[in-house]
Amino acid sequence: MATFLYRALDRSGHAITGVMEAADARAVVERLQRDSYFPVHVAPEQGPDRLSPFARLRLGRHSVTRQEIVGFTQQLASLLEAGLPVDRALGILQATSSGSGLAAITKDLLGSIQGGSSLSEALAKHHPRPFSRLYVSMVRAGEKGGVLESTLGRLARVLEEAQEFRDTVASALIYPALLMAVGAVTVAFLMAFVVPRFAEIFRDLGQPVPLPTEMLLATSEALQRHWWGVLLASGAALLGAWTLLTTEPGRRWWDRLVLRLPLAGGVLLKAEVARFARILGTLLRGGVPILAALGAAEDTASNSVLRQAVARLGDQVRRGTALSAAMTDVGAFPPLALHLVRVGEETGRLEDMLLKLGETLDVEVRRAVKRLTSLLEPSIILAVGLVVGFIVVAMLMAIFSITEIPL
Repeated sequence: MATFLYRALDRSGHAITGVMEAADARAVVERLQRDSYFPVHVAPEQGPDRLSPFARLRLGRHSVTRQEIVGFTQQLASLLEAGLPVDRALGILQATSSGSGLAAITKDLLGSIQGGSSLSEALAKHHPRPFSRLYVSMVRAGEKGGVLESTLGRLARVLEEAQEFRDTVASALIYPALLMAVGAVTVAFLMAFVVPRFAEIFRDLGQPVPLPTEMLLATSEALQRHWWGVLLASGAALLGAWTLLTTEPGRRWWDRLVLRLPLAGGVLLKAEVARFARILGTLLRGGVPILAALGAAEDTASNSVLRQAVARLGDQVRRGTALSAAMTDVGAFPPLALHLVRVGEETGRLEDMLLKLGETLDVEVRRAVKRLTSLLEPSIILAVGLVVGFIVVAMLMAIFSITEIPL
């Protein structure tokens, strides 16, 4: 996707500017119109010489981590709940910011607000990095409803829960990753240093060796002679995969493939739907219209298949279709999501049911991740053991054949 700079007018005639990632300029215009904005100017972001001053400042900043954004949101919500105005709260956060990137962003936000902009307009200048469309939409809804401090509190909880989920998954995958790394290093050491020593002994004896040993020696010799080719091929494969994933068709192909994986596909789908439900429910509870909420949920979807499904949801809801019926027609959502959304529409508690759906799927995903890692660890140990066992058995077979040489 490309990055576009835009300028638009809201319903009251106030001008806003921002940055948005989209496939083309038409998609930016449609997304702005969907959020009840009138686009005035949309242009691609093509380098520092073509950028506006705020865009140059944004590109020159240091990166800001998700954890820093969560802490920034929590502290800002606490200061606003204490009765401080927004500009004074930002001034305090600027003075206490430890990271240079976050301090620069806070300073820029403070300058925009002192210049007459609202907090949502100031945040929109930094979209999509580091403030997402979800972030901007929730702040704008809190400003319109006069409940900015409580909205920031809910937003901080959403961001914190998402960060905790990512940390949980990362922690669960650390041990399998270490097992794979240790296994790869062990096999590489055996093939590069141990097997060649035995190969010299067998070559000096001039005796035929068993077939497994011959295969092992040939593999070791090929790796020693053509290790540079292996590295080049691996680098070319990684570069090709990275290039493929940076294109829109390649990304869609990969996302579809991931969702079709036997065990992990269902878990990834539930994780994506849980995030979609949690974000949509939070936005609706904050007073964001459903079309704008669907647009923000579409932007935050990491899987392009689900992103397209959410886009189709927005189109059908815009034509008057109920959300549950649209989700059924799209066909990308699990049965539990369809039932809970339908119940929420029938009872008038759609946002509550969406948040409940997000919590339920989060619990299921955490359990599934634990089950997958419990299966992955012995599988990796077994695979490494088979490879190392084959090397050891091949060497022993050759040694036993040597003892049978007639004296």
